Amino acid sequence: MPLGLGRRKKASPLVENEEAEPIRGGLNVSGLDGGVVGLGEGATSEGLPPPPSSLRPRLIFHTQLAHGSPTGRIEGFSNVRELYAKIGEAFGIPPAEVMFCTLNTHKVDMEKLLGGQIGLEDFIFAHIKGQRKEIEVYKGEDALGLTITDNGAGYAFIKRIREGSIIHQIQVINVGDMIESINGHGLIGCRHYEVAKMLKELPRGKEFTIKLTEPLKAFDMISQRSGGAKAGSGVQLGTGRGTLRLRAKGPATVEELPSAFEEKAIEKVDDLLESYMGIRDSELAATMVELGKDKKNPDEFAEALDETLGDFAFPDEFVFDVWGAIGDAKVGRL
Repeated sequence: MPLGLGRRKKASPLVENEEAEPIRGGLNVSGLDGGVVGLGEGATSEGLPPPPSSLRPRLIFHTQLAHGSPTGRIEGFSNVRELYAKIGEAFGIPPAEVMFCTLNTHKVDMEKLLGGQIGLEDFIFAHIKGQRKEIEVYKGEDALGLTITDNGAGYAFIKRIREGSIIHQIQVINVGDMIESINGHGLIGCRHYEVAKMLKELPRGKEFTIKLTEPLKAFDMISQRSGGAKAGSGVQLGTGRGTLRLRAKGPATVEELPSAFEEKAIEKVDDLLESYMGIRDSELAATMVELGKDKKNPDEFAEALDETLGDFAFPDEFVFDVWGAIGDAKVGRL
């Protein structure tokens, strides 16, 4: 059967600059005997329940609240929601107050965002809810200039703002702001691509109302549109050797570290996700490479995508290009 015939309905493409880039619900930790520990919530793809906590790897991480706090120690989490719950326990705050985490910097630095991987020696900084704000925005162009990500636990927030864009001209909207609602439509619990789709579908030439919550900032972070990677003084930061991986599904597993081929393929697939779907997501790209690296032809690959990632309804042309990118990486053409 030709690729794409009778497969699925296509998703409407997202606007180029209203991108969405999720932090996967799963976290990855490498470095145990040269491998990666994959941790996740819920059942495995085979339907097996996660192992009891007593059998999970005992990994202890140091953490602080990004705006300032004593150092806490957390352990015993197997996915992002559990991580936030442990942070809440350590600092006596509701887990829902945690917006996202960065690694080895207290700044709102999206390059250091805790996503699919956390090094065994990494220091976790938790960014919690701060000032709420409501802004009227006039959509004078099709693209607002936003890249959206989510934290894997129900919050979508701004990862990048394109220079010169509509949003870039509104100084009160910043990287790291969580999107609570658009025109009164609540977005708590929505995924990155749902928020991006809503932004794309807003009519051009009209105003819309967006409600945001910014992360609570320390004094030295106020009035900064984006953060760097400067570390807090006196904190011993990790080198990132070894990786813990949190997955949305599946129990703790030990895996080999990504090969050079996989790293190149993941980077290329991530670029293709942005080009075709208006999203960036290295964990999703890694999953696609993992699904495709052992397949013999594009039809087998398409079937594997349908079974595992059918909700995304990837366009057929995109699937062909991803298959080609994986093949190019295998033979060293990337």
